[in-house]
Amino acid sequence: MSVPAWVSDAVFYQIFPDRFANGDPSNDPPGLQPWGAPPTLWGFQGGDLRGILDHLDYLGDLGVSALLLNPIFLASSNHRYNTTDYYRIDPKLGSEADFVALREAVHARGMRLVLDGVFNHCGRGFFAFADLLENESHSPYLHWFHVKRFPLHAYGPGEAENYLAWWKFKSLPKFNTDTPAVRRYLLGVARHWVEQGIDGWRLDVPNEINDDSFWSEFRQTVKQANPDAYLVGEIWDGDPRWVGPDHFDGLLNYPLRELVLGFLSGKGPGAVEFGRRTV
Repeated sequence: MSVPAWVSDAVFYQIFPDRFANGDPSNDPPGLQPWGAPPTLWGFQGGDLRGILDHLDYLGDLGVSALLLNPIFLASSNHRYNTTDYYRIDPKLGSEADFVALREAVHARGMRLVLDGVFNHCGRGFFAFADLLENESHSPYLHWFHVKRFPLHAYGPGEAENYLAWWKFKSLPKFNTDTPAVRRYLLGVARHWVEQGIDGWRLDVPNEINDDSFWSEFRQTVKQANPDAYLVGEIWDGDPRWVGPDHFDGLLNYPLRELVLGFLSGKGPGAVEFGRRTV
């Protein structure tokens, strides 16, 4: 295993696309919130890919050398962790041409582009789950998810009870990655966007996909498409077992985040202990 060389001195800047900059008002959805308004679960503020493109010089002046974008694929929410179509840029963020323009401009500046990969769960509008809602036990996608019983009761108040969902949120049905067709679909998504020129994936809640062999296949798929692509996992406890030839190149450092917040707020360790624990 070798971590891509470009990562060692990269300065990442994470962007929540809806709230960064509005570069193209023509793709704004109706009922837009005022820019800077307090966030809500349903409100959009108009940030888009053109807004990011317009600010690349600004980001470069900050010393940024890699962009990490929260999900940009078609979804019904502003956070887009409830993906509807993994092969389509959300029109509220722009078009495929906007994505290409952003990718080319990022690379022209010697910067890298990493996307957020949400492969543990999807949204209720995802084609396979929509078919399951319509056809129940007769659906050809029955085994794409973890169904306990019908009807699924995917809408309305309360937690998901008749199918597995991320933290029981009804809007986030969990994929069954033991099903070969699900694996083929998700690995196809991973390969597609790497072939489209992204420089890596940030993997959302990867420890909640219980079969580690999925991530081994995922790594092989991505590295075959681009050996220099970076894979970083969202593992909250920093368990080093997730770094290696069967998993990821690195992890988001949540333990360091907790130490820094505790130190700066005065509620955590003092300087000496902070230094010892961050070595």
